[in-house]
Amino acid sequence: MSTDIKHHVEERVSWLPMVGLFLAQVLMSFNVASLPVSLGGMVEDFDVPATTVSTAIVTYGIAVAALVMVGAKLGQRIGWVLIFRIVVALFALSAVMMIAAPSVGWVIAAQAFAGASAAIIVPALVALIAENYRGDQQATAIGSLGSARALSGVSAFFIGGALGTLVGWRPSFVIVLVIAIAVFVLSFTLRSDGGDPGVKIDLVGAILIGLGVVALTLGFNNLNNWGAIVANDDAPFDVLGLSPSPLLILAGVMLGQGFFWWTRYRTRSGKTPLITLSVLKAPQERAAVYAMFIVVFLEAALNFTVPLYIQIVQGRSPFSTAVAMMPFNLTVFITATLVIRTYKKFPPRTIGVFAFSLTTAALAWLAFVVTNNWETVPTIVGLVAFGIGQGALVTLVFSVLVTSAPSSLAGDVGSIRGTTQNLASAVGTAIAGVMLVSFLSINIAQAVTDHPNLTPELAAQAELDTVGFISNDNLRESLADTDATPRRDRRPGRGQHRCQAQGAQDRPADPGRSERDGDRSRIASAAVSTARDS
Repeated sequence: MSTDIKHHVEERVSWLPMVGLFLAQVLMSFNVASLPVSLGGMVEDFDVPATTVSTAIVTYGIAVAALVMVGAKLGQRIGWVLIFRIVVALFALSAVMMIAAPSVGWVIAAQAFAGASAAIIVPALVALIAENYRGDQQATAIGSLGSARALSGVSAFFIGGALGTLVGWRPSFVIVLVIAIAVFVLSFTLRSDGGDPGVKIDLVGAILIGLGVVALTLGFNNLNNWGAIVANDDAPFDVLGLSPSPLLILAGVMLGQGFFWWTRYRTRSGKTPLITLSVLKAPQERAAVYAMFIVVFLEAALNFTVPLYIQIVQGRSPFSTAVAMMPFNLTVFITATLVIRTYKKFPPRTIGVFAFSLTTAALAWLAFVVTNNWETVPTIVGLVAFGIGQGALVTLVFSVLVTSAPSSLAGDVGSIRGTTQNLASAVGTAIAGVMLVSFLSINIAQAVTDHPNLTPELAAQAELDTVGFISNDNLRESLADTDATPRRDRRPGRGQHRCQAQGAQDRPADPGRSERDGDRSRIASAAVSTARDS
């Protein structure tokens, strides 16, 4: 036994390579977390709706989820260290594009580059940990990736929020650039066994899973824009009057099933599949993937919804967003770091059940206590409880996947992790946007119904059938183009919505207008108030 202990001690290696891998996870997570914090600044700079800016978040998620399995095979073929350096340099290029972006199109393109780079970084992290560390060091290194992701959320919201308030949103991506340079330098401390030119890439499988992910994400993301069932005027096309969104979702599911069928066929034929499905053979491993999807879905929805509400609806600064999200992000970081110590005392099932129960209770609590003031004690308690559950689950499910698979399949585990997390993030962001706009549209329609004196002419000017979040300044510009007379109701902490352009404030009063116009304005303002309070 003493010989074994001695051998174990001799196998311990420097943590310096892990610093580079830790920062690589920080690089990706900081980039993603900086996007919601920068939402208000981008909307103001580019004069576009918040939902357009959110397309950049969705684009990143689509790129990673669609390409990560191909990225895993490229790493096995070319060599993990070499390809890792290449894509980190490409990530740095995407940060430069963000810093210099003259339009929102540049932002979306930059996030496409970043997503393509992350599609290789994600499996590379797992593979390089497997090649550089063994035993307890490997377990600690795997756990650190979960805490790195949480730390990035904390720092991005706090640092990005402060920079967004004092300087602007672009300096956040200067930090992304600096981290990318640091990761590139530290990559020279990594060791790798080199690539295997004999590894074949299943192009059919890559096309099936890539198209499936894109179809699913586009379908969910445009449920509101194109219509949930019947196609509306904004739909690019329709099939017998049906919206493309549910058809894309159905196509995505079918393509996904086709991918799994094709993968099993290649495996039976003795050919190399795009991914080895044996890593999902056990029920526990499949349950870990399902749990990971749910966890990341909820986190993405929260990280999109709260900044949108605080910055656009309430009209508050990015720093205020950082403060509001601090209890959640800080708790996720601490829990993801410390939960590893509980693995020897409690089985994964116990930890998972407790964490899911806590997140469910926390969300139910927040649904009842959340108000315009995010700094209230009940709200903070809910965010902390949700963060504890999220932090425990993020690390737990990843550890279950990695430890249940042999090191030779580390790249496949990494690609499954990347596909699941980023598809869940994209779908979570998309569904959150759809639900926000849909519920608010229902409330606006109800408000208009409750005020029958609102004439069709004024409703047409206000574009009541077009729903999208806009800032207060854009609201005032929209109001200037309507015939609505003023109603002064500028309570602090109240934000507006495009439907609020339906007629409420900031136009100089015209004494020559009829009393009916005054009534019309008050009715429109009532509709605005109803939507605002909803």
